[in-house]
Amino acid sequence: MFAKVAKGTPKVIDVNPLIATPPSEVPLTNAPLVRAIAQIRFPPILSIEQQAFVGSFQEAIRAEYPTLEPVKTQSLTLNTDGASVTPTLQTTWCFWNADRTWRISLASNSVSIETTKYTSRTDFLARLENLLVKLHSNFHLSQIDRVGLRYIDRVVGQNLEDISQLIRPEMAGISCSELQEYVHQVLHESLFLLPEAQISARWGVMPANATFDPYAIEAVPERSWILDLDISATKPQVFNLEALMDQALSFTERIYTFFRWAVTDEFLRRYGGKL
Repeated sequence: MFAKVAKGTPKVIDVNPLIATPPSEVPLTNAPLVRAIAQIRFPPILSIEQQAFVGSFQEAIRAEYPTLEPVKTQSLTLNTDGASVTPTLQTTWCFWNADRTWRISLASNSVSIETTKYTSRTDFLARLENLLVKLHSNFHLSQIDRVGLRYIDRVVGQNLEDISQLIRPEMAGISCSELQEYVHQVLHESLFLLPEAQISARWGVMPANATFDPYAIEAVPERSWILDLDISATKPQVFNLEALMDQALSFTERIYTFFRWAVTDEFLRRYGGKL
């Protein structure tokens, strides 16, 4: 079970993370980040469903992402009479790098890049920019409907036992209270509306072999504490690479600001941060 709540107040950033200037990055040599995802949605391009149409895009990225695995998913389409739905199959073209730590997923209305081996914000954004350049070159996008970034951290083992020392009291909740030894699962969720975007934050304790999102958070055979931060903007915009990358940079900074607000200096030290 968790250790008893530590005496004293852990050192945290006492600013509003939704509007504060982003703090300087503290690199973590053993970061608990298990997945980072960036997704761009656009008006449907039906030809992307066709294998021949995506061939040139595959060639553009094949040196970095050589393995192609098409995935068929079923969706429901509302018929014109408004009273019935028709099941349809959608193809998502999944391109993996050699060690399967990076994946690009292309569907008729979206593209995403994700990794389980995140090294830095600079590297992640550079890969995203390279993807968008090749996407636009092949499919000539004119409009973007949604831009989203998601970062997921997982704490396990001794750090889970010491979680009350690693996160701020507002994030600890009942899992660090006198009821802690009885807690099997607890999940908090908050939605924050900003002028330029919205942030969905989910965090809490998950039991072994369980997940609240099997597509993004793999279940592990031990208890864990999850911090899942998702920022997105859904206002349609004209495709402009420079503007999109500026937006993506500001999103990563906002997520990082929230992360730094949520965790203590001891959290950073435990994962290799130099303060």
